[in-house]
Amino acid sequence: MPALYIGLMSGTSLDGVDAVLAQFPGRRVRVLDSSHIPFGSDLRRELFLLNSSGQDEIHRSARAGIALARHYAMAIRKLLARSGKRANAIAAIGCHGQTIRHRPALGYTTQIGNPALLAELTGIRVVADFRSRDVAAGGQGAPLAPGLHAAFFASAREDRAVLNLGGIANLTLLRRGRRILGFDSGPGNCLLDLWAARHLGTPFDRNGRWAAGGKADRKLLKTMRAAPYFAEPPPKSTGRDLFSPSWLTGKLKRGMRARDVQATLLELTARSVAEALARHGRGVERVIACGGGVRNGALMTRLAELIAPAKLESSERHGIDPQLVEATAFAWLAMRALEGAPGNIPAVTGARGPRVLGAIYPA
Repeated sequence: MPALYIGLMSGTSLDGVDAVLAQFPGRRVRVLDSSHIPFGSDLRRELFLLNSSGQDEIHRSARAGIALARHYAMAIRKLLARSGKRANAIAAIGCHGQTIRHRPALGYTTQIGNPALLAELTGIRVVADFRSRDVAAGGQGAPLAPGLHAAFFASAREDRAVLNLGGIANLTLLRRGRRILGFDSGPGNCLLDLWAARHLGTPFDRNGRWAAGGKADRKLLKTMRAAPYFAEPPPKSTGRDLFSPSWLTGKLKRGMRARDVQATLLELTARSVAEALARHGRGVERVIACGGGVRNGALMTRLAELIAPAKLESSERHGIDPQLVEATAFAWLAMRALEGAPGNIPAVTGARGPRVLGAIYPA
């Protein structure tokens, strides 16, 4: 019977922790169960603030890492209870941690989450800190999900792309007879969620309805699209370090309607994905979307218009909940680490070669 792995993901959307129980028989992926633990408002706020410099950062990040480990442990206990599995049946937990700073050009990326405490709380071996080894080898440390995307979504019949619409949007290009490529295309939900929280008082714009009732501001869109990141060639990755509240507010003009700004941000996400696909993924016939943005109907509709004739569809049609693909990727990366197999794809991250990723914390 294939070994059981748990994958944990808490991404740039800062909505909470997704946990999955998965097996990897052969080249297939089997998600057996899942759980979700939302973040409280205080932890969400602290994680958001830790994305930029502030007072007493070392102490605050350590305390936030402890809080995260406890949230991760709660998600795992819930997952084990739902699935009827015992902790000693799990080979390892793959824990991405929470990115609070991503500066690969300066030689580092920082994810917090206290994996030692997580191993202590769960009694399960933990694999964490997946990105640092790739960065040490000259890579971006991201994205790391393309390995799973290739194993699960590639087709011998057509050229495909996988689009993750998390806080940041990233693309994996799976074209027959060509090397796998993957990169962050730009903002996914992070700016949309920020603006919705500020003006609606909600964590996100449900189904994109608020944005759909606005009108994209052409001048604002042009200003945002002029950001150098969009024109940079892969390999590349980004995060809240660049697409931050100050990045957005620095581009706004007095008198803009808040709803029109939201419509513009939706257009920015959709266009940056579509243009990256056109530039680097010519010939792609099908785009398989995952991440929380799949539930934004207005965004998915606009994306489908912009990438036609390529087809856009949810990963649900391929047997995996779009919200669970990233967590499943880190379960897969934990398996690769225990096997001593590389987890990165050098053409994606820019590393000097394949590397075994992750630090192992025994149970």
